[in-house]
Amino acid sequence: MTPTPAATDIPFIAADVGGTHARLALVRFTAEGTVSILHYSEYICAEYPDLATILRTFIDTHGDASTTSAAIAIAGLQVGDALINPNLPWHVSLTQTRQAAHLKDLALINDFEALAHAAPHIDLASADLLSGQPVDPSNVTTLVVGPGTGFGQAVHIPHKPRPVVITSEAGHAALAPGNELEIEILRELFKRWPHVDRERAVSGPGLLNLYECICTLHGVPAMLKTPADVTAAALAHANPQAVTALSVFCGLLGSLIGDLVLAYNARAVFLAGGIPSRIRSFLPTSNFVARYHNKGALGEVIKHVPIWLIEHGQLGLIGAAAWYQDHRTAD
Repeated sequence: MTPTPAATDIPFIAADVGGTHARLALVRFTAEGTVSILHYSEYICAEYPDLATILRTFIDTHGDASTTSAAIAIAGLQVGDALINPNLPWHVSLTQTRQAAHLKDLALINDFEALAHAAPHIDLASADLLSGQPVDPSNVTTLVVGPGTGFGQAVHIPHKPRPVVITSEAGHAALAPGNELEIEILRELFKRWPHVDRERAVSGPGLLNLYECICTLHGVPAMLKTPADVTAAALAHANPQAVTALSVFCGLLGSLIGDLVLAYNARAVFLAGGIPSRIRSFLPTSNFVARYHNKGALGEVIKHVPIWLIEHGQLGLIGAAAWYQDHRTAD
């Protein structure tokens, strides 16, 4: 969308706030419609009493009297005035935050919704193509997915006058096993929960669940206690159950992404999140791509849909800026 002069000339705050770090930037859109970052700072969330204090600190350092608008990508579900996210160090009220930070306009955007808005702005030269043939993501329906604490996903659909972004709770749909080992793991997971959703396996906590189930199936004690422990042991080939768990994780992830591509008729995929970046060296040797392609009669179609592995970095705040541009220029 071509920015209006007002949207181009007046800088605003774009931010990406997670459970650990808050990334803030003062941005404006250029005449060509690209995001220009004027100032950028990172803050450790636990060192501040609330989100408003972080915003006010940034404005006092980098802003001025005209800095009265902010768009923030933040994980969680907004219910009325409150944001529900147990991983943040403080409660977030939209009204209280806006008033305490002395802002006229404040928007909270789901983190994967923001990533989907960032899709047309991603530099493909800095991304790793895992499968498929390159396309221009700004011109096709693009899926953005990422396993982390949960499983996030959103879809960016090109449309005029502004793009359409669809989010969902796909991580809570039922997990689909693809081989005998995964069926055995599913049986173990059903002993814990009456509904086994995708996040029970394809997430950080899910990786630990996989490891524990595999240890049970192998008749050995589960010595590793965190997802990070499992990842480190698997990458070092220091624990056979951890290696198997990470291999199963990659297979389930590839299969799940293929399912979502078919569900949304997507023509490009960006794989984000902390876990994929940490297992970058493991993914190519796993059956991730093979399981992504394993979609029966539509496997040949899936093979042409590219998957890029991307670093999260500043994409959340760029997506928040793009959301602001898309939704505020008509105001």
